[in-house]
Amino acid sequence: MAPRFATDAADAVSEITSGSTVMIGGFGNAGQPMELIDALLDCGATDLTVVNNNAGQADAGLALLIKERRVKKVICSFPRQSDSWHFDTAYRAGEIELELVPQGNLAERIRAAGAGIGGFFTPTGYGTLLAEGKETRVIDGKGYVLESPIKADFALIKALRADRLGNLVYRKTARNFGPIMATAAKKSIVQVNEVVEIGALDPEVIVTPGIFVDTVVTLNGAQAAAQEGTK
Repeated sequence: MAPRFATDAADAVSEITSGSTVMIGGFGNAGQPMELIDALLDCGATDLTVVNNNAGQADAGLALLIKERRVKKVICSFPRQSDSWHFDTAYRAGEIELELVPQGNLAERIRAAGAGIGGFFTPTGYGTLLAEGKETRVIDGKGYVLESPIKADFALIKALRADRLGNLVYRKTARNFGPIMATAAKKSIVQVNEVVEIGALDPEVIVTPGIFVDTVVTLNGAQAAAQEGTK
């Protein structure tokens, strides 16, 4: 079934409600769906659980959601960096919860959710505070920790282009967490630079099949700038 093609970013995120778990693609700014995050901020949803590689940067994207206290919990690998001041302030005030996950574990826990895997054993984190309360085993003389899948209600993803069936291709490293997040969420919302006709994408370069895509919105540079100007 073809995805829904939203009229703008606000329309694309209109189904996201308070209390939702939202995966947000991006490795730092690379592949971060900024316009969708801005629309999520405007829609007013609160008490969100956000799954992302970090906890926001400077005064844009996810950092603004945290600044406005829309996020109750962050599941991420890198919560602190030189410009993560909004997360730092919220965390020190006890206004946001953090689940710290090593980056490889984060990626695999998301992938496991999309693949229907109930859990997996990894050596990463064994013998540290991150393993507290989790099942551990020694396999072939090496310690392992049982990790659980991370699922979400929604995933916000940035891709380069989509076809009319929702098949996606990405721009280089901007793909990062996008493909696995698309499989692990109940609904995937994707912003793209352009939508092309069926058959225009080489099947060999399609990364995310359309079966994992629910909503697509076209937001190229000119459209994004125009939308920003209406705020």
